[in-house]
Amino acid sequence: MPAAEGMAGLAKGLSILELFGEATPKLTISDAAHLTGLNRAVARRCLLTLVDLGYLTHDGKHFLPTPRLLRLGDAYVESTALPQLAKPHLAAVREQVQESASLAVLQNDESLFIARSEVKRIVNTGVRLGASVPAYASATGHVLLSALSPEDLTDYLARCAPRSRTPKTPVSAEEIRRRVDQARQEHAAFTDEELEFGLRSLAVPVADSRGRVVAAMSVSATAGRISMTQLREEFLPILREQAEQLGRKL
Repeated sequence: MPAAEGMAGLAKGLSILELFGEATPKLTISDAAHLTGLNRAVARRCLLTLVDLGYLTHDGKHFLPTPRLLRLGDAYVESTALPQLAKPHLAAVREQVQESASLAVLQNDESLFIARSEVKRIVNTGVRLGASVPAYASATGHVLLSALSPEDLTDYLARCAPRSRTPKTPVSAEEIRRRVDQARQEHAAFTDEELEFGLRSLAVPVADSRGRVVAAMSVSATAGRISMTQLREEFLPILREQAEQLGRKL
């Protein structure tokens, strides 16, 4: 589409919506202007328009996302082939291991969860659908990073600014690279409270018919319920089987 036919106002509004996340759960007008490069007047108009449309709420100082924002993510999940194709395979994993199973892709240097099958428990582990976690600290992230070329991985490590989420979080470029290399060699990645206290995870690659890794399939469980040995010996074969079956459909 020619640039003249684009809608500048829509682009500015979307650039503000994309700011919201774990690191920025709320924004001031100054925050939005600074992070997007817009001037304050334009940022203010965009924010107030999003409030009028029901995507944001305003407490007098901060702008915060509303549940309506979830519709944008739901539209992707409900209309895109990969999440739809993954649903029965995630459900099969969930039924066999009695833990929640997820599918993630690499986006903006984070692991973004695009499909999930939840186990019925009072307290669920892992992340919700549509959430994203740092690639350097997650099993899905290590798998997805392992599919990058050496040059792209080096670029990622150069711009990555890891922070310790727990004492076990890999925060040095050398340690992150080692974990990614290990995931590439094993075609699997494991985390043991690196991302969150009490959380263990396993992830495997989902490769399409041409061998390209397009996603990572994962299982998460509490450390008190599942051991690392169980993840490797009992869960890994099941997860690999379902990931391979999904990959044959792509």
